[in-house]
Amino acid sequence: MAALTVGTKAPDFELRAIDGRRFVLREELAKGEVVLAFFKVSCPTCQYAFPFLERLERAYGHTGVRIIGVSQNDPKQTAAFNKEFGVTFPVLLDETDTYPVSNAYGLTNVPTLFWIAQDGEIEVSSAGWVKADFEEINRKMAETRNIPAAPVFKPGEDVRDFRAG
Repeated sequence: MAALTVGTKAPDFELRAIDGRRFVLREELAKGEVVLAFFKVSCPTCQYAFPFLERLERAYGHTGVRIIGVSQNDPKQTAAFNKEFGVTFPVLLDETDTYPVSNAYGLTNVPTLFWIAQDGEIEVSSAGWVKADFEEINRKMAETRNIPAAPVFKPGEDVRDFRAG
């Protein structure tokens, strides 16, 4: 099964964050849109992508849209990943025995990003690292705040696509 596609209703779920806080998707959507970023700490493409997601977090904060990581690893490994790659946005822990949330979202590859609108509809579904999808998420984040899109790629950075498949 491929990752859920644009236009699909996002499955609701409840997970614990690495700090122990409870996260329920429908409760978060009541506050605004959510970007879910699924990853595995050993994934080189995830290691490449997450610093760019952190740039979005720093550019926009939690106003309007929340970036939420979903780790497929245990708390210790996830904490080490967050520290090494400078991740400050909330990170949830999918259960590593059965991966119920990853499976509900149809994941076959990581990273996989989903932009979920307040009504629960998936508006962006991106498997792998696709610069155009990331730029769309950046644009949508700026639109929610009614400001110009933040520059997230530095001059001279060689930003390449790593498509899942």
